[in-house]
Amino acid sequence: MDYAAVGATHAPDLMQYPPERSIPAEESWRIGSGEERFRAAGDALLSWTAQRAAGLELIDVRPASGPAYTGVSFDAEGAPIAPNRSTAEQRYDAEGTPFVAPGTTLKVRGRVKGMRADAELRVISVTEERRRIGFVLGTVGGSVVSGEESFDVDWREDTDEVWFTVRAFDAPVAMLYRLPWLVKRRRRELFARYLRAISPLFATPV
Repeated sequence: MDYAAVGATHAPDLMQYPPERSIPAEESWRIGSGEERFRAAGDALLSWTAQRAAGLELIDVRPASGPAYTGVSFDAEGAPIAPNRSTAEQRYDAEGTPFVAPGTTLKVRGRVKGMRADAELRVISVTEERRRIGFVLGTVGGSVVSGEESFDVDWREDTDEVWFTVRAFDAPVAMLYRLPWLVKRRRRELFARYLRAISPLFATPV
């Protein structure tokens, strides 16, 4: 990874105390209700739908080389916990692209509102629970910013509602992006595209 605060998107106080020199962001949207909506959103998330719909081309998606890598796990307070040693069978989409899995590396290429979004990334952790599906994606290098994104779909037991949450922090790397408003503009557009990808309520063309 090209940043120190690995896993910080799961810290409860991310918005108040982001990693040094980084700009935090967080959005949550209600995207429906019920188990069917939850499962559909989770499958879309783990098959890279959000990234593709954001206009990013996925290149060289590589699962972890062996079963030993299980990723970093976090409790409800954002503290690291012992990894789950069980390993699941690698899944693939209709085009043969591996689903999201801990340790997967990939390169993305594209532009967001005319701004470059090329990067090398790694999946830090994956959550597949009865009422939560998500993953954390961090930069390895080659990006205009360094940092992390977490994507979570939650099926809330008390209300039956399904919520999609994206959290991120970006530290500018390229000289141009050291202007905070450009980093925030890039992030806002990415969040909007992720929402359109995962939510049927906002299913409009990118």
